[in-house]
Amino acid sequence: MSEPDWLTWTREMQAIAQTGLAYATSVYDRERYEQLRTLASRIMATHTGAPADRIADLFAGQHGYATPKIDVRAAVFDEAGRILMVRERLDHDRWTLPGGWAETDISAAANAVKEVREESGYGARVRKLAAAWDRTTQGHPADPFAALKMFFLCDLDGGEARISIETSEVGWFARDAIPDDLSRGRVLPGQIACMFAHHDNPGRPTDFD
Repeated sequence: MSEPDWLTWTREMQAIAQTGLAYATSVYDRERYEQLRTLASRIMATHTGAPADRIADLFAGQHGYATPKIDVRAAVFDEAGRILMVRERLDHDRWTLPGGWAETDISAAANAVKEVREESGYGARVRKLAAAWDRTTQGHPADPFAALKMFFLCDLDGGEARISIETSEVGWFARDAIPDDLSRGRVLPGQIACMFAHHDNPGRPTDFD
């Protein structure tokens, strides 16, 4: 499932405007980039039905050279070969792999371990980077910003199930028992299947696009 052209073009316009505003020194150039950013927000608002001022504020809050955001996901397996999942409160209690936006000053792998601990109560040891995918190529719901999704294959390292302010339930699932109500902005069925494939075959190369 591909994204509509208007979304791709709008995202590119916003990125051009953001990067231009980061480096432009001419007041006239800055004005043109601000106009381009406003145009991008209007297009986004028209196609999504979201308030134009909210989209404008969202775009205006992005600074510096425009780069993809980093989303990390941890595929933690127990000794029975089940995968760890959590219910995400912010998405109507739908299921996902533990994870979130990567924070600065720690590695992507360390971010994955931190998210597992915070969202599930369990500890994790990263075994390898299983996949690095551009979100727009994977069939996730449309989003105004580009993102790189990094999936880490992990082993369970102690701890016990514990919900958090972000999660309402923690569970372990066999490959034939993955919940249907997935948080598809965060993880897709095919991505989970790929994590099981990496668990089955530790020597499988990293998947990427």
